[in-house]
Amino acid sequence: MSLRTILQLVVAVGIFGTVGNVFAYEASPGGSTSDPCTQVYFSAFTPPPFSVEKNNKEVAPKSEFSFLASKATASVIVKIKDEQVPVTKSAMNEGFLFKGKLPPSIKGSYIRLDIFAKGPNNCDTTTGWLLKVGN
Repeated sequence: MSLRTILQLVVAVGIFGTVGNVFAYEASPGGSTSDPCTQVYFSAFTPPPFSVEKNNKEVAPKSEFSFLASKATASVIVKIKDEQVPVTKSAMNEGFLFKGKLPPSIKGSYIRLDIFAKGPNNCDTTTGWLLKVGN
């Protein structure tokens, strides 16, 4: 193999190696790498989620519930068993405090409070927590 052939091979491998690395990364829309939906998050669920290991307590029917939502949260809908539950929203330093009451029809069952939220750029975020409601 001649020196010229070896140099051509080295240059070709170098060029294709660089091009392969360039195409390995996907361009992000708007130039930002952070997902706007990750800016919408929830915390401080009260009463705490039902768990056999950590919290196996029942809550009373018509109990109050609350949770915190980040500042990026534009709107929230809370549902229990496909029934929308009214909530109040108040501003706090960390974001927003949402409060509501369990419907009187829910007794003696496990329920999931489903939270449907809209964030920046109209992105959808869903979360929720499990409760055990007594009689």
